[in-house]
Amino acid sequence: MGARYPQLIAFDLDYTLWDLWIDTHVTGPLRREGKELNNLYDRYGQEMSFYPDVPQILHRVRAADVKIAACSRTAAIRLAREALSLLLLPPPKSNPGAELMTAIEFFDHTEIYPTSKIVHFKELHKKTGIPYSEMLFFDDEHRNIEVESLGVTFCLVENGMDENVFDEGIKEWRRRQEKQDSE
Repeated sequence: MGARYPQLIAFDLDYTLWDLWIDTHVTGPLRREGKELNNLYDRYGQEMSFYPDVPQILHRVRAADVKIAACSRTAAIRLAREALSLLLLPPPKSNPGAELMTAIEFFDHTEIYPTSKIVHFKELHKKTGIPYSEMLFFDDEHRNIEVESLGVTFCLVENGMDENVFDEGIKEWRRRQEKQDSE
């Protein structure tokens, strides 16, 4: 049980995977300079990127054969999708010669629209059939802990997503699984 991952790991976008609010801090269209990794520019030259550890976390989750979802409450749906489609991620450290992928290629599901995160997770459950207890959610807004009422494990991201936060979320999810299994 110790090395097991949940069947689905979901991430909020704003101030969880990148350090801005997509609907107020950048203005489309977005662009990437050639094959520049993990960096975009908006219409006015404002830079945008994932937090430094995010690309390797996404590779790690993908290597574990876990479904990945983006769950964002933003009204800037098109701009968020544009950012995910343009952000080019570095290859995994374990395979530096691997083909480069855009961020959107890592996400099996994208629930990006302005509503409660409970609605996002009900949609994920409906689309995937994955039990809520097999879902882990990383988000910077404490109010979104409401998803725990469904059985989703919530992990608060206070200073951006990094390896330590990710590992703590996985540990908490595993702890809850062990508790469930012993009941």
